[in-house]
This record gives sequence, C-alpha cells and structure tokens, in this order.
Amino acid sequence: MGSLVRLLFTLAAAVGAAALLAASLRRRAPPSGLPAQAVSSSHMAGRSRSFVLWLHGLGDSGPANEPIRNFFSAPEFRLTKWSFPSAPRSPVSCNNGFVMPSWFDIHELPISAGSPQDESGVLKAVEKVHAMIDKEVADGIHPDNIFVCGFSQGGALTLASVLLYPKKLGGGAVFSGWVPFGSSVTENISSEARKFVLFFSDPNSLVAWNG
Repeated sequence: MGSLVRLLFTLAAAVGAAALLAASLRRRAPPSGLPAQAVSSSHMAGRSRSFVLWLHGLGDSGPANEPIRNFFSAPEFRLTKWSFPSAPRSPVSCNNGFVMPSWFDIHELPISAGSPQDESGVLKAVEKVHAMIDKEVADGIHPDNIFVCGFSQGGALTLASVLLYPKKLGGGAVFSGWVPFGSSVTENISSEARKFVLFFSDPNSLVAWNG
C-alpha cells in the first residue's frame, strides 16, 4: 500500500474513531447532577481520565501516527492519555522476509479466510498490548475508559487484544483489519469481551464498541 493511500485511510480511521470515542466517553462520564459527596474523588478521577492506544499498520511507526491526536479535539479528550507504540522490526514472510516494523508475521497478501495465521506471534503481541493496558489500569484509569484502535495489521492486533483482555474495555476500533486467529484462540475470549457489540461500516472496516 502506497504511503499516500495509507495516510488517507489512517486519517479516515481517525475521524471515525474520534466521533465514536467521544460519544462513548460522554456516556461513561459521572452523572453531573450528583452531589459531590455522593461520588468519591478516586471514582471521579478514574471515570474522568481515559487512555487511547493506537496501533499502526505493517511497515509504519508509532510517531508517524501521532498527528491523529489532532482529530480528537472534543472536550471529552481533555484528560486523555495517548500511546503510539512502534512495532518491533522483524522479517515478514509476505514481503520475502524483508525486515520491517511488524507486530507479527504475515504469510501472504491479500489475506483470505484460508490464509495461514501466525497465531503464536499474534498472542505474543497481544501480551505486550495487555501489559500496556494493565499499566494504565494500575494507574487508576477505569477499563471502561480504555480504547484500543488500529489500522490494517494494527487493526488485527486491536481486535485480538480487545477480545482476549480479561476485562471489558471501553471499546476497540478496527480499520481495514482482519481476524488474526482461528477457532482455537476464540475459545479463550473472555465472557466480558463477548458482551461487545460489533458494527461493520464496510467490508474492510470493523468497529467493536462496548455499547
């Protein structure tokens, strides 16, 4: 995928995710009509703060995606913490073993339902994403206010990370991604994650949101 096309798709993903995240955060905000003493300060802090983790696509980088934050200008993002991590560099089979930023291996492109999947690599990447999420939860951010978004390969990792996390998160936005595992992994999806509502905006985009 050309850099310009990738940029345009990523920007479109940012615009869509911004609207969905803002609406979700509004629904999760502490009731404004409650007396101050009725809501503990720790609860208020945890419910007011949010965390957005954005996962880039194959061959891209975290810093290159940081301008996406400019699309999230709604007041709901005033206390949002952002993270744009970069994938490690590793050989990618579909690119003749060329070493490039990649969350896990991709055996062939285009990807179809019968394409071989690097499930072990996906699960290792999921562990790293979960560690990032756990750090924010330990820091006091409520899981309902944690969102994972990703484009292309990062979208596939987003879907895996959100569905395999043991707690119900605020949501996950997947753009031009795919399901990067088979039935053996779906058996490990938590009961909390199974409560997600899935919205398909087009054949190449999936938004998984905690309604």
